[in-house]
Amino acid sequence: MTHYEQLGGEAGIRALVDRFYDLMDSAPEAVNVRALHATNLKVSREKLFLFLTGWSGGPQLYVEKYGHPMLRMRHFPFAIGARERDEWLWCMHRALDEHEAPEDLKGYLRQRFDQLADHMRNQPE
Repeated sequence: MTHYEQLGGEAGIRALVDRFYDLMDSAPEAVNVRALHATNLKVSREKLFLFLTGWSGGPQLYVEKYGHPMLRMRHFPFAIGARERDEWLWCMHRALDEHEAPEDLKGYLRQRFDQLADHMRNQPE
């Protein structure tokens, strides 16, 4: 079973992404990373949904629509330091904590998200 399937398929990925952005949009713990986003999070929600669908083993929706993710390059216009990384991870970890999925998968995904978020940093400390 793929991670995509274990996360609940399309509905599960959508729920995870929605919870992530709901937290980012409302939590004081995410104020700096939220400021990097557009006022309306609709496009960000859709892009993360498309990306996570393929990243977790589901259909390659992001690649079909936008090509290779090239995440670091696509995030380079935004000043991402340790604070923004940590706030992004705070939101994602909480969204994962609340998501219905096997605990071992959640632990694995937390590690992968930690690596991914750290790779997005482009500001010196």
